[in-house]
Amino acid sequence: MQNVEQSIFSGADELAQVVAGAWLDEVAAAHRAGRGHCVALSGGRITQKFFAAVVALSRARGMSLAGVHFFWADERGVPPKDAESNFRMADELLFQPLRIAAENVHRIRGELPPAAAAELAVRDLSAVTAQLDLVFLGMGEDGHVASLFPGEAAAERANPAVFRAVTNSPKPPPNRVTLGYPAIAAARQVWVLASGAGKEAALRESLAPPGETPLARVLRGRSNTRLFTDIRL
Repeated sequence: MQNVEQSIFSGADELAQVVAGAWLDEVAAAHRAGRGHCVALSGGRITQKFFAAVVALSRARGMSLAGVHFFWADERGVPPKDAESNFRMADELLFQPLRIAAENVHRIRGELPPAAAAELAVRDLSAVTAQLDLVFLGMGEDGHVASLFPGEAAAERANPAVFRAVTNSPKPPPNRVTLGYPAIAAARQVWVLASGAGKEAALRESLAPPGETPLARVLRGRSNTRLFTDIRL
């Protein structure tokens, strides 16, 4: 795809290190310009390495993330202390080590019914910003991103809600909240971290013009997306 900027790495550690440095550069640029920075995080194995790299690099640079507001691309329908919670992973690996202020962390309330959690997530986001500066996305073996899975009806894919409820996820747990396609398309930047074995076919289809994976739909909906991957095609 012409609208995808690809960076290919030898492994997950190198990928995480480079992306962490690039993101901290974005945060520093926003600070110099007198702006805040609103980011939506994702879960996944590569994200754990990314968080560790951010902590190490920010400490090495003597850099504060006080101007960053944290949101999520998606959350599972579990309490915040559950092992499956995307919030919990970020809290333990990023927020606590860097002492991120609680008022800058806008978690999706996965312990609530998905529709109620989605509504609150929209309110939380709109109270801070009208547009996310950056959305981080991973990619699953089926090409899913956030909690946008293959097989959705066209009407659901076109749902204009910024955050929407998912009650039939093919991966457990079934209840989730996710950013929708229009919201991802509207973000200033989207960075996809595609890492791990078994994802070659999904990435290949996602980059093909007729691709039908959720990632392919995200890429077609944007003028530019950055793809960071250690997957060799």
